[in-house]
Amino acid sequence: MKKYLLISFLSLLSTKFYSQTENKIISTIEKAMHAQELAWNKGDIEGFMAYYWNSDSLKFIGKNGITFGWQSTLDNYKKSYPDKATMGELNFSIVSVELLSENSCYVIGSWNLKRKKGNVGGFYTLLWKKIKGQWVIVSDHTS
Repeated sequence: MKKYLLISFLSLLSTKFYSQTENKIISTIEKAMHAQELAWNKGDIEGFMAYYWNSDSLKFIGKNGITFGWQSTLDNYKKSYPDKATMGELNFSIVSVELLSENSCYVIGSWNLKRKKGNVGGFYTLLWKKIKGQWVIVSDHTS
């Protein structure tokens, strides 16, 4: 009987710890994405990119195919959004966040740009990983 109670207590404790950890990670990701919105809306593409993995292994998948690397992704953003008017006002809507491990998270959502020259939007899937203590996007599929 004591073993059963101990196992039940430990199971409950680990479930509570996992739930707190999961909530903390989700909150961290949501705050990072909000910071990205704020940077974008100020016209700060580099600030927006601060949440991407600064590595040649970063993957960005869009309508033109796959771009590898942080610098190439930054260059593409600057080419596609050369000024604040083209950038517009960004709004993310997170549909789901799935914790894959303590160090990786899968996010699905939509994005919208409100602009004078016409609004645009679409959907994204992001793979976030905790690298060197920092949560960063390692793969972005945006359509």
